[in-house]
Amino acid sequence: MSTQEHWERIYQTKTPGETSWFQPHLETSLDWIMEAAPDRSASIIDVGGGESTLVDDLLDRQYCALTVLDVAGAAIRKSQDRLGSAAKSVNWLVGDLTEVALPARAYDLWHDRAVFHFFTDVERRSAYVRQLSSALKTGGHVLMATFGPEGPQKCSGLVTQRYDADALLCVLGPDFRLAQQAVVEHQTPFGTTQQFLYCHLVYG
Repeated sequence: MSTQEHWERIYQTKTPGETSWFQPHLETSLDWIMEAAPDRSASIIDVGGGESTLVDDLLDRQYCALTVLDVAGAAIRKSQDRLGSAAKSVNWLVGDLTEVALPARAYDLWHDRAVFHFFTDVERRSAYVRQLSSALKTGGHVLMATFGPEGPQKCSGLVTQRYDADALLCVLGPDFRLAQQAVVEHQTPFGTTQQFLYCHLVYG
């Protein structure tokens, strides 16, 4: 089963509350985005946005240049249906993050919660970093949440890669500077916890 087929099946068969990563509102992400990019015209991309309500909350806060990318069309359609007419003000992209055509130097902020830790293959990680480095503006911000050192080793049936801040910086390379980090214990809908490492990085 391909990566796309795997995630299409997940989003076609599960409600948000049946997925371990679900959170009604991404409070840490929202706080950090508003701090890093207070200008409401900032160009923001949420990679692996899925059914996340982050886009709803950013629209509510008057952000007006939003892109949501996900490999699963089913996830995008569910978010569009949830937003109704407001979905027309968002740029929606469906495709593999490592292959989709993203405009160069287009984004002020790149948000990734719970995507990068699925990139366990060296080549795919390198392709991710190339996309990130190409799409971000110089001086742009990256807000990334991966599983922390004590996070799960598997999620949704897939093996994951756990990180501390030093390991993440090593993978992303010298063009990225760490501005902030935090360990967050995510409470899953099933009553368990998952350790996430949140990092705010600056590019260039």
